[in-house]
Amino acid sequence: MTEIDEDALVAALWRVIATHGWPGLTMGRLAAESDVKLATLRDRFPSRLDPLILHGRRVDHAVLAGTIPGQGGAARDRLFDVLMRRLDAMQPNRAGILRFLRDMRRDPSLAVLLGPQLSLSMRWMLDAAEIGGSAARRRAIALGLVAVWLSTVRAWAEDDSEDLGPTMAALDRALDRAEQLARTLRLLPEAEAIAEPAPAA
Repeated sequence: MTEIDEDALVAALWRVIATHGWPGLTMGRLAAESDVKLATLRDRFPSRLDPLILHGRRVDHAVLAGTIPGQGGAARDRLFDVLMRRLDAMQPNRAGILRFLRDMRRDPSLAVLLGPQLSLSMRWMLDAAEIGGSAARRRAIALGLVAVWLSTVRAWAEDDSEDLGPTMAALDRALDRAEQLARTLRLLPEAEAIAEPAPAA
């Protein structure tokens, strides 16, 4: 199979969307912008959603490749770092992503179709933040992390600052809310420990 520079293709995808919007994305335009043959695109990306899924995988890869095992510190701080690095990976394609987010408001079915991919990405982000636990607990935390991520992306879309200070503040607040909920639902080890009865004297 013909090799493709996946990062270059993703960058071309967002340039096309920045110019033409999601409704104007065609494989012909993507082929011209990326200099990848249409036949090759057909083999690798049967639908327009597939390049978007590739974007998610490449963002995941960027975060995971930059993760140092045994980071230490609080789980919340590790999640903060992971999600900010995820935004850093998206920043070069900001114009196209913002255009897509605006277009998605007019086509809610896109969110439904991409939802499972986002949930999968958040499970990988839990691994990057070295947050373990049972499969059921990780699924629940990943769902909460989806909400944190969506809230943060909304702030990022409105944030024109160079240091992304407002985005970081929004992520901090979202993580606070998620942590409080996780403690209420006893999804965190600390909450479970508090809930344990004291030993008999």
